[in-house]
Amino acid sequence: MWQPPRGAILVCVDGSAAALGAVRWAARDAALRNVPLTLVHISDAALPEWFEVAAQAGGRQREKRRAHRVIEAAISVAEASTDECGRLEVDGKVFNSATIPTLVGLSADVEMVVVGYRGHGGVSARGGLGSVSSALVYNARCPVAVIHDDQTVLGSVAQAPVLVGIDGSPASEAATAIAFAEASRRGVGLMALHAWTDPWISGFRASFQDSEWDAQLSEEEESLAERLAGWHERYPDVAIHRTIEIGDPARCLIEASPRAQLLVVGSHGCGWLRGKLLGSVGAAAVNRAKIPVIVARQS
Repeated sequence: MWQPPRGAILVCVDGSAAALGAVRWAARDAALRNVPLTLVHISDAALPEWFEVAAQAGGRQREKRRAHRVIEAAISVAEASTDECGRLEVDGKVFNSATIPTLVGLSADVEMVVVGYRGHGGVSARGGLGSVSSALVYNARCPVAVIHDDQTVLGSVAQAPVLVGIDGSPASEAATAIAFAEASRRGVGLMALHAWTDPWISGFRASFQDSEWDAQLSEEEESLAERLAGWHERYPDVAIHRTIEIGDPARCLIEASPRAQLLVVGSHGCGWLRGKLLGSVGAAAVNRAKIPVIVARQS
């Protein structure tokens, strides 16, 4: 099976506006990383033999020409999106295979997969995400960036920080690594948000003395600072803004997201859903945040 260049960023394109928005975002990110951009179009054509026999002559050729037009248009968009960044290495590939298994397989060999929130594939049974993007955030073997509509990062938005949710889990640590690297490449700061969700503490807030409450909050702040200390040493150019919120982590991240240009979340965290392929916080973020979201999936 064909394999994309190692370290490449992979975008699945289907000709939709959402896919072209993903191409624009991915092209800029690939230019910042100085890595190749690979565009893939998949004709999900695992058609039964009787259909192939019955199909009109030339139908396959028409589909092949359409697929190549989709790739060519996407390459043009990618190149136009990075004019100011210099030459970007872009290639395209057309597959005639089952879409989701093909993309999941390719994800093992790339740095990141980028998808539009919803393309021509329709809505997933899991909610608002399209079927292909949903399958990737739940099953890919590398980080997945989900782009809502055409989220072009220009002007003052390009100076906004990167936002990351931190809960101390291994998945959160992976998200933190991505967030610092993205902030450093963009030359912006990092908003590190930890949502304090201890149900006993939250439920009995009224019974606490102010001094006890302040002490507990100070302990949470100290713990967050310790988690970030090593990353700050590795990325001294990234200014860190630490935030402790009390409440549901997904809600806190979504409410903070309009102040950021990018949100990075772990694939699952410390909650009771940690055994799921995508935790409740990650699922809420990709569905409700209106900025690009990277889910820090790992192989």
